[in-house]
Amino acid sequence: MQRIGFIGGGAMGESILKGLLAGGRVKDTIFVSDHNEKRLEFIKNNYGVNITLDNKSLVQESEIIILAVKPQNLEEAVQGFASLFDCNKLLISILAGVTTTRLEKLFPQKCKIVRVMPNTPALAGAGTSALAGGKFATKEDLNVALNIFQCVGSATVLPEKMLNAVTGLSGSGPAFVALFIEALADGGVMAGLPRNIATRFAVETVAGTAKLIEETGLHPAQLKDRVTSPAGTTIYGMLQLEKNGIRGSIMEAVLAAAKRAEEL
Repeated sequence: MQRIGFIGGGAMGESILKGLLAGGRVKDTIFVSDHNEKRLEFIKNNYGVNITLDNKSLVQESEIIILAVKPQNLEEAVQGFASLFDCNKLLISILAGVTTTRLEKLFPQKCKIVRVMPNTPALAGAGTSALAGGKFATKEDLNVALNIFQCVGSATVLPEKMLNAVTGLSGSGPAFVALFIEALADGGVMAGLPRNIATRFAVETVAGTAKLIEETGLHPAQLKDRVTSPAGTTIYGMLQLEKNGIRGSIMEAVLAAAKRAEEL
């Protein structure tokens, strides 16, 4: 079993760690480094994996390294250990907006790199991750990364040129969905429901609808038509949504987020 090292023990790194352990990964094969000693102690106490403040020792001990630092700290973070990489190690980066080409310039020649765009539902084991291989990553390397990220949800290999679109849709999407849930609950409160009831019903309605579409394979428009009876309550609500341009607003939000990811 290959040893996996996490450089960065933040929320996303922790979610992947939890998924690996739930999937049967042996604790002794996992290493976590972070500059925050309290965070490392939390990881150690809750998951029983190996911890260290030294990125170099982590890289030396691991065959697979998951880079989970903040994108703005990339260059500073890798300076101390990039030279320790060789063609026998696999680097998996979850840094938003950082291309494999940029990473390849920071690491030794022919370093195997897989770039991953996960999203925050991974924290609940329901993530959606897109993966793209760098110039020297093999099909086997992509399969290794797929196996890791399937522990926290679904994972799909895509051309790297599509990852900015993925960032706009599934990366930023949870915030858009959360905003919709909040608004749906607010509507329930306006209609007379207590806040806690309105919020619970909004959350369950969104989750249940998503599950129904997934399990039945229905196109969203088909499900909408099934709920929308002639001159009924739903069609009157739909009219208000269309008047306020809900479709265009959501599409523009995804496009704006994708464009920003490209700029970054």
